[in-house]
Amino acid sequence: METFFKIFAAVFALLFGYAIVVQFNDPDAFQWILIYLVATVASVLFIFKKLKTSIYFVLTIFFLVLFFMYWPESYEGVQLDQGMKTVNIEEGRESLGSLIAAAVMMVYGFRTRFLNKSKV
Repeated sequence: METFFKIFAAVFALLFGYAIVVQFNDPDAFQWILIYLVATVASVLFIFKKLKTSIYFVLTIFFLVLFFMYWPESYEGVQLDQGMKTVNIEEGRESLGSLIAAAVMMVYGFRTRFLNKSKV
């Protein structure tokens, strides 16, 4: 099971790293590069067991706040194949990315909590 979570974290570290790369054409690129950098670093630190459980739950809350902050006024989907036609599509993508990051951080948090409780 340990190997599964390490692979899971490595895959998400790569995906969040890819999200950093594709932000360069975004209007608010610097902000989203930093946000996805936090998720990437947290994923790498999860692999090496370097963060406390509470940090993952704080990151979960952080990404959930971003999810609600960036939820578009009128949801038009994410339409990955057509570029950014409207601000609502861009905000939908940003919101969805934040929700994915929140879910991943929650998985990390519960996994580290489970491991810490099993050692007691």
